[in-house]
Amino acid sequence: MKEETVICVFEQYQKARTQFVQTIAELATRPQNIETLQNAGVMSLLRPLLLDVVPTIQQTAALALGRLANYNDDLAEAVVKGDILPQLVYSLAEQNRFKQLLLGAQLRAVWAQHLPSSCQTGQMGLRISPGLVCLASYPFGLSDHSMVNLSYVSYHAFKLSQAVVDAGAVPLLVLCVQEPEVALKRIAASALSDISKHSPELAQTVVDAGAIAHLAQMILNPDAKLKRQVFSALSQISKHSVDLAEMVVEAEIFPAVLTCLKDPDEYVKKNVATLMREIAKHTPELSQLIVNAGGVAAAIDYIGDCLGSVRLPGIMMLGYVAAHSENLAMAVIVSKGVPQLAICLTEEPEDHIKAATAWAFGQIGRHTPEHARAVAVANVLPKLLSLYMETDSSEDLQVKAKKALKSILQKCTHLPALEPLLHDASPNILKHVVGQFSKVLPHDSKARRLFVTSGGLKKIQEIKAEPGSALQEYINSINNCYPEEIVRYYSPGYSETLLERVENYQPVM
Repeated sequence: MKEETVICVFEQYQKARTQFVQTIAELATRPQNIETLQNAGVMSLLRPLLLDVVPTIQQTAALALGRLANYNDDLAEAVVKGDILPQLVYSLAEQNRFKQLLLGAQLRAVWAQHLPSSCQTGQMGLRISPGLVCLASYPFGLSDHSMVNLSYVSYHAFKLSQAVVDAGAVPLLVLCVQEPEVALKRIAASALSDISKHSPELAQTVVDAGAIAHLAQMILNPDAKLKRQVFSALSQISKHSVDLAEMVVEAEIFPAVLTCLKDPDEYVKKNVATLMREIAKHTPELSQLIVNAGGVAAAIDYIGDCLGSVRLPGIMMLGYVAAHSENLAMAVIVSKGVPQLAICLTEEPEDHIKAATAWAFGQIGRHTPEHARAVAVANVLPKLLSLYMETDSSEDLQVKAKKALKSILQKCTHLPALEPLLHDASPNILKHVVGQFSKVLPHDSKARRLFVTSGGLKKIQEIKAEPGSALQEYINSINNCYPEEIVRYYSPGYSETLLERVENYQPVM
């Protein structure tokens, strides 16, 4: 009888535990219950049940915790600070495959909610290592959850990514990239991308594991989601240094990647353009390689076919190419890049995209008078001036528009494109505009005549410059190009002077 009583007590205890976790898991599905559960200390009550001897109780407790952690940051933080997360990971390594799959999903929820704080607990090795055990032990299915967790870990900070690398994850991720399952390839490529982005050293670790060759083999894979991650990973590797960018290029990704600039998936296109930008920014040689492969023309077509933030990496890529040398800037001009960028400057409503476009124009037009003319004749200068002077423009847009104007004006000798700026320019820009006229007019008689008939000389006389200033010197230089009576004729008040002379004139009878 005594033994039966003991067994009955344990059965009742198990039943109570089972009922408790099932009820909590059910209550956690309704948002109106969350605050009450939190105030009742539900986290500390669920924690010991994660290591319960009954698998069903463990699984239900994990399900309840996952639902709670997904609800808000405070509960996710409670999972981390309450030492619940290590127990979840421990269970992930110790239990059966079904349980691991379930807990893997819960870990992903908690990591996604509150990774930055979990970095501070000093237990990242404990959290990551069991996931890697599962990654090696269960290459089909479970590794999806394990690598999603690794990807979330790697995404947030350098320290977290370093912990993933130190735990030996990178070679395993490279192995998973080679698996036949597309979903596994996607997640592994995503994790490699997240690891690579934080520092050159982490990117080098990914490269040393042989990732580039395997990623390069998938650039034409028909799966769009996989291609997104592949191009993202290659971009994150390329961005850090010339050596890393060259290693990516040596994988013979060009010209194959250019076909993906026309991919139906916008994120694929954007990530390809980003990859080209990260490669082009480093050296003239790398930019020339892209030009030789037809990359500039392809990028110009690309920014003509899309809108908004998808355009941005293509715009910046053209700017980086043009910045390196006169010849590369001319390649952008010859490929009709200036008219397309002018369209972007007009169409795009977002200041950061207009700022990038203004910067690109500055890189194209700053080299020689020929380069500056190509920008000027596209009627870009008044638009840049307007963006610089508009009070609604962001500070970054104003700065970039001003710098672009100055760099183009210092080379521009195409006076018809400069004349409109005489009427609306700020004093800062006006100095550069007038300065260019003072350089060109003394050597070009046709330009001097046009300057008079277009009203330019008259406008020059209306400018009020400080005596002895650079602007006044430029004005004097321009006036010295004309007979004194012509300058007086177009000077303010000259018509009144003539009328006074008429009034005071005594006719000869």
